[in-house]
Amino acid sequence: MRIIEIKVIPNSNEDAVIEAEPLIVRVKEPPTKGKANKAVVKVLSRYFNARVRIVSSTKSRRKIVAIEEPE
Repeated sequence: MRIIEIKVIPNSNEDAVIEAEPLIVRVKEPPTKGKANKAVVKVLSRYFNARVRIVSSTKSRRKIVAIEEPE
């Protein structure tokens, strides 16, 4: 399992992952009712081809996520 920091940009024109420090995740969803967080998990799961969960900072644009890579 890896722990990384990401920066989320909600209300974007597209879903995308930008390799920067920290990793930038752009999602189309608004930051209301957890919609952006669900979109972030979905986008990162596809990007890393692994299970992803938000560990902390669910209400902030900067988040800590855990990446559980398959064995």
